[in-house]
Amino acid sequence: MSGTEKVVLIVEDEEALASALELGCRRAGLRVECACSGGAGWARLQETAFDLLVLDIGLPDMSGLELFSRMREAGFSLPVLIITAHGNLNNAVQARRLGAAEYLVKPFGLEPFLAVVRKLLAVSAGKKPVSGSAPEGREASEEAALMIGGAPAMQQVYRQIANACVSDVPVMITGATGTGKTLCARAIHMNSARRDGPFVNLHCSTFPKDLLESELFGHEKNAFTGASMLRAGHVERAAGGTLLMDEIADIPLSTQAKLLRFVEERIFNRVGGREDRHVDLRLIAATNRDLLEEVRRGRFREDLYYRLQVLEIRLPLLMERLEDLPALCAYFLGRIPNGTAIRIREEAWELLRRYEWPGNVRQLKNVLERAAAVCTDFSIGPEHLHEDINGRRMAESVRSRLNQMLSNWLESRQDDGAPVPYDVLHDELEGMLLRHLLDRYDGRPTVMANELGINRVTLLKKRKRFGLE
Repeated sequence: MSGTEKVVLIVEDEEALASALELGCRRAGLRVECACSGGAGWARLQETAFDLLVLDIGLPDMSGLELFSRMREAGFSLPVLIITAHGNLNNAVQARRLGAAEYLVKPFGLEPFLAVVRKLLAVSAGKKPVSGSAPEGREASEEAALMIGGAPAMQQVYRQIANACVSDVPVMITGATGTGKTLCARAIHMNSARRDGPFVNLHCSTFPKDLLESELFGHEKNAFTGASMLRAGHVERAAGGTLLMDEIADIPLSTQAKLLRFVEERIFNRVGGREDRHVDLRLIAATNRDLLEEVRRGRFREDLYYRLQVLEIRLPLLMERLEDLPALCAYFLGRIPNGTAIRIREEAWELLRRYEWPGNVRQLKNVLERAAAVCTDFSIGPEHLHEDINGRRMAESVRSRLNQMLSNWLESRQDDGAPVPYDVLHDELEGMLLRHLLDRYDGRPTVMANELGINRVTLLKKRKRFGLE
């Protein structure tokens, strides 16, 4: 056995997975030991010097995070790769706080797993202590719990939020309207070292551009018409905590220059004031626009963009995480009086799954609240969903377009001045209808006749008459 051989401990109670991971590591030239419980893993750690720990969270005798915490208190310095079947924000945040080097959500492929293992072993020569930079003591907040869903699109979000929670650098949250940017910012704040400080939200698009600087930095008395008293801005109110600047793309260029100075130096002046003021806070920016495109168009400063985008978190569309639909529906209905007793019928579920959700999670919340308000038997069906979802509006739109096309067709048929007999018009329309119906039934007239209640002989005669054989 080579003296440079790396030794890996896998603590995993699922025998098949543990065996697969062990075999993969051995084929990669690693020495491997396995433990099927937290207690057994703790015993192995005290017996052998390992280079890497692969640790499942869901163990039979204790949480893997509990074992991780015990290791940290005892001073173990090996890197830890967390694996879990329950990829939620709370687990990601707690693992990152404890100092987890990486975090994988089951199911994962063997090659991605081995790639992470090789990377961690390559950087572990210094045996850096296992430690997290966020303070201990409080469980993950309610805001973290509200980041609902286990879809793959959300797992990357959880990892990025966990990284943001243990640092103090600026964060840029991007995503379409309704994806939960404010909720994401609150989760970062409530799981960071600044959680005991204020969380202040400045929605930049709600203020006139000539007043936004005053809202951000405050103003002195008589600084402008109507400034009858000194007023602190959002920056000062967020001192010691977190300032969320929502829809930051709406800030005018003149204010962007002053914001850049504040981001770089944490120094600002109130409007109408000369005194430099210093404030310590964590800055989070959010936008539903492509800020790089705004930079290219000259509407957003490039230097400010890169100062704000130290960490970027992109929130997925609801269409990108439809696996989370049941969990989201259960949560939103559970917040409605008697909502836990409300069920969604299968035909309504089908409509919810097929809908494109342009308003994302926020729209889903509103749809469920309306459906719960109008249903009378604790059962949500298609009739209780908005017409955009249940198809009524779409059907009305199609009928409207068809009526308009029919009107245009009739006008074209009467252009010569001589009226076209009704029988001729009827035959032309019937011929078009039969052609489309036969296409829908793949040219099988017998099937079409049976399903639509048409006499088969009559249908054959019509096919011959309209040349559709």
